[in-house]
Amino acid sequence: MQINITGKNIDLTDAIKDYVDKKINSLEKFYDKIVRGQVVVGKENQHHLKGDVFFCECKLEVPGKDLFVTKNEADLYKAIDKVRDHLEAELKKHKITKREKDKKDKRKVREGKEYKI
Repeated sequence: MQINITGKNIDLTDAIKDYVDKKINSLEKFYDKIVRGQVVVGKENQHHLKGDVFFCECKLEVPGKDLFVTKNEADLYKAIDKVRDHLEAELKKHKITKREKDKKDKRKVREGKEYKI
């Protein structure tokens, strides 16, 4: 899987890149047909909460659908973890619905081939 990582309003260090790469690549064990991932991490400039608010956005391109998740947290690593957990659930759901759709399509084909007396 190809992953593009960009930073907004922060310096993108090697530690952040490695952490994001490790977390997003771990999603391949749940769904192996992920084409590409685009991750944006950064710090919001104007936010109603006090202190720094970090965000992480991730868009995964999978066949038939794109999955997009964004999370805000006081800690950048927590935001990355939450995005990964949410994407894991979305990928599992996508895999199940795709499997159910394939079964339904196979049933339709089989019903058309049955002989009617």
